[in-house]
Amino acid sequence: MLDLDVKHLQNFLVPHELEYLQGQAQAAWDLIKNGGGPGQDFLGWFDLPINYDREEFDWILECASKIREESEVLIVAGIGGSYLGAKAFIEARGPLMETVDSRKAQHLPEILYLGNNLSPAYYLDVMDYLGDRDFSLNIVSKSGGTLESALAFRLLRQFMEAKYGEKEAANRIYATTDKSKGKLKTLASEKGYESFVIPDNIGGRYSVLTAVGLLPMAAAGLDIGRMMQGAQDYKLQLEKEDIEGAAIRYAMIRNALYRKGYRIEVLASFDQELKSFSEWWKQLFGESEGKDQRGIYPASVSYSTDLHSLGQFLQDGSRILFETFLSVAEPRRDLEIPQDPEDKDQLNYLAGKKFSEIQNIALEATALAHADGGVPNLKLTLDRLDEENLGMLIFFFEAACGVSGYMNAINPFDQEGVEAYKKNMFALMGKPGMEDLAQQLKGRI
Repeated sequence: MLDLDVKHLQNFLVPHELEYLQGQAQAAWDLIKNGGGPGQDFLGWFDLPINYDREEFDWILECASKIREESEVLIVAGIGGSYLGAKAFIEARGPLMETVDSRKAQHLPEILYLGNNLSPAYYLDVMDYLGDRDFSLNIVSKSGGTLESALAFRLLRQFMEAKYGEKEAANRIYATTDKSKGKLKTLASEKGYESFVIPDNIGGRYSVLTAVGLLPMAAAGLDIGRMMQGAQDYKLQLEKEDIEGAAIRYAMIRNALYRKGYRIEVLASFDQELKSFSEWWKQLFGESEGKDQRGIYPASVSYSTDLHSLGQFLQDGSRILFETFLSVAEPRRDLEIPQDPEDKDQLNYLAGKKFSEIQNIALEATALAHADGGVPNLKLTLDRLDEENLGMLIFFFEAACGVSGYMNAINPFDQEGVEAYKKNMFALMGKPGMEDLAQQLKGRI
């Protein structure tokens, strides 16, 4: 269950501001449900929790089991939506500091991520770290032409072939790519890699519930069936509630605040397991809404740490932002504060309380302080960080993002701006056919 608490918006929005947006919200929601809007060819995520490919899903489970049996490490090579979702939900569900022994006992590989940066030292460190460990590789790329992930794949493929031989390396490589075309699909077919499909009608940032996210999550031990069920449950609930549903109300609130000058949304959480989730959330909203010189800028903070750094800005800085707290009602593990006979730190007044109680009080205290300081804020609460709730959370934010984008008169499913740096980079590196652009750019550097 997801609960949306808006009590700290009372001094920033009056009821009619949301009432007046209901027509726009309904129109946007209808475009999501029925198609017909900009980017309608990329609405495959909407029916995915119900209409996913069961045969491929079963094969994902089989391959995940094989990875767990064969490998101490699984490397996921991809960038953006090709890895952020998997990383976010693996870390949200599993221990952050799981030991090697506990992973071995459960036959769970360590998950490492490459292809998301161009740091030579990091690549060398990872390959040194692999050493004599057995590992598998999941290369995730729709076309196979994204430079960061393609370079990672070339390096790792050669590294694996030197370690295992070409035949055994091919047995340990899993390609998640286009169904029938592209450089990676061609290579996978030639080499005999196991392949999974990135659907044509689902963009990268919406792809976590496809093989893109499901294979590494299953290999890491997540129950992906329960995750799909959670997403399905929330989809059906949202269709029943229509614009009264929490995801649509969240989209309306974001747009109402944006039109009053709040240009930045800060996602805040006191749960360390959700740090990587913030990165997935930032890509989802940043790449979806930053269009036509408008949109809400997505930022994130990790509390309590950032209360002692960015907290000053949030409390007293420019009044251009609003805050969304993401909270978990039942922690995965909890700790009781002990009694100290000497009480020299004068903390015995807290003895017997759970850390989760202190965390919840800190959240409420922060929300109150920030609201008093002029920062509108709302709170989204999950029951717990299990697969069903995470599946619900995925669909909640995907639906809210689509509706919010349409309400702001942009296409939430394209990302033409991402291509600008790629074009310049390929030209400057000397890619054949781009010599004229390279000459122009070199004159500006």
